[in-house]
Amino acid sequence: MPNNTPSQHWQADAYARNARFVADYGTPLIDLLAPQPHERILDLGCGDGVLTQKIADTGCDTVGLDGSAELVAAARTLGLNAVQGDGQKLAFKHEFDAVFSNAALHWMTDAEAVVAGVAQALKPGGRFVGEFGGSGNIAAFQTALRQALHARGLQARECWYFPTAEAYRALLEQHGFSVPHIALFPRPTPLPTGAAGWLDTFAEPMLPAMSNAEHAAVLAEAAATAETLLPHENGQTIADYVRLRFVAVYGG
Repeated sequence: MPNNTPSQHWQADAYARNARFVADYGTPLIDLLAPQPHERILDLGCGDGVLTQKIADTGCDTVGLDGSAELVAAARTLGLNAVQGDGQKLAFKHEFDAVFSNAALHWMTDAEAVVAGVAQALKPGGRFVGEFGGSGNIAAFQTALRQALHARGLQARECWYFPTAEAYRALLEQHGFSVPHIALFPRPTPLPTGAAGWLDTFAEPMLPAMSNAEHAAVLAEAAATAETLLPHENGQTIADYVRLRFVAVYGG
């Protein structure tokens, strides 16, 4: 779930409509987390709280953190303890048994600050379990957006962090983690509202300042290009997702 960048404004209803698959695909990650009753767990980039709720249902004391005020409000409607904050500036001090993060870390481009903050938030022996976009993720969407912007003399913003498994392992180890599991793998992902819905939900941080008319034209053109680059199956567009999944243990 996203921890928003300054240029992104998340709308809870649009997120649920266009991107509910994010939480659906993240559900198996909870098995890797293996939450135990009475553990205190931070959901970093909790979004609207769907997965935070599943963790809380195991008997854990959960805290959800996200950069989007609207998504935090949606999480609170579920009765969750959710707070707005920047995952790159965590202030928790050795109070969590685990930190969980699904589909959020790629929005936090200062990865070193994130990992350092997570290490500080964990108790010694605590675990950091996550999944996010890795090297090669959404290549077709990035190509389509850059082409549409270049045709207008504009340049895309760099807004995502998609590392290799080797690079992320090294970063975790530098901050005191052992890494029993880390893997990069493709996950072809059907899009319920096609390329246009995906771009409407996620593309904003890549876009420079432009008029409303240019904005609409860029997204429409990028959607058309992406539809030609991406495969289709059973009438749905299949996004070229690549995910990085890991389990790390903080040594203290």
